[in-house]
Amino acid sequence: MKFKMQNKQNQLIERISLKHLVVGVDIAQQLHVARAVNFRGIIVGDPLTFKNNEEGFASLLEWIKSLQRLNNLSEAIVGMEPTGHYWINLSKWLNKHHTEVVTVNPHLVKKNKENRDNTQSKSDKKDALVIADMVKNGYYSEVRYTSEPFEKLRVLMSNRDVVVKRLVSSINQLNRWVDIVFPELRQVFKDIKAKGAIATLRLFPSPKELETMQPHEVIAGWKSIMKRQPGLKKALLLLQLAKKSVGTRQALDAYKFHLEQLLEEYDLAVTQLERVEQQVTEALNRIPFAKKLLTIKGISEISLAGILGEAGDLSGFSHGNSLLRHAGLHLAEASSGKWKGQIVISKRGRSRLRRFLYLATMSLVMNNPEFQAIHSQNVKVKKSEENEINYEANR
Repeated sequence: MKFKMQNKQNQLIERISLKHLVVGVDIAQQLHVARAVNFRGIIVGDPLTFKNNEEGFASLLEWIKSLQRLNNLSEAIVGMEPTGHYWINLSKWLNKHHTEVVTVNPHLVKKNKENRDNTQSKSDKKDALVIADMVKNGYYSEVRYTSEPFEKLRVLMSNRDVVVKRLVSSINQLNRWVDIVFPELRQVFKDIKAKGAIATLRLFPSPKELETMQPHEVIAGWKSIMKRQPGLKKALLLLQLAKKSVGTRQALDAYKFHLEQLLEEYDLAVTQLERVEQQVTEALNRIPFAKKLLTIKGISEISLAGILGEAGDLSGFSHGNSLLRHAGLHLAEASSGKWKGQIVISKRGRSRLRRFLYLATMSLVMNNPEFQAIHSQNVKVKKSEENEINYEANR
């Protein structure tokens, strides 16, 4: 089935009928502002400012119904910017009360703000009116409400991103600490995250403490916290390097205290990452088709969870290109006359979905023979097309 964005745009415009009250809401943390127009863009009623709570939402719904009665309009559609997380509760509340909700791109709101008054002025009331105009013209997207398993995945993967950032930060700080106090430790353990390196930092937090120790004492320390510990060869190397370490010898008490806190942060992040990934696995097991997708060689649980968490049920997309547009992976081209600009990825979509689709694709190309063949064919076709273009240009 061929997909044309023009057809989709026409459908969005055709949905707005002469019976529609089109409402634009400018979202904020505490006070929202609503404006309304009819299908021709004529302003209907006065602006409404309402609070971000149950009473405020109810006042918005009553305001919409009163405008419908006064203007003999039977349908209503509410558009809003997906500003941070402040729009989510209002969107779900309106959907629960059988009111259609759509979203508009914040970038387009900024682009269209001069349409009404030809000025660069900006206010909450003006933004709400600009949003209403955009919805009336079909520049909106339908809100994709997902079922609980998919929303759970989205929350868990968002949580995982936060934990991973803290883990990476703690590892970077541990590397900095080692560079200052005991840089020779890298000659014994190439990776500071290795179990032996972390155990050494816990037991012997400075080279000075190792200077008076014997190899069997170091191995005994490793055995106390590790099931499989390094051997005599590494213990001897560690002691030898500690005696001629160029690391700082000043303020060692402060450095030891700092290391203790860094290791606590590292342990917490590792534990939290294990727990959240366990929750992700359990959530994926509750989605029937997820098990089938995981049988594809190259698809990992984390990549699949990231895709499903951001995209929701994939059956809700009418075409594969719809998923790409949702992620901001559709192509954008700038050309005029004989001049043709470079074709780039638009990046107007969910950045996290875009990231996980990219990671999944890279994994498939590296590990799945079928996708490797498709990739090789694409590269050959592209090279042949480039050669033809260069040949024609040089003639």
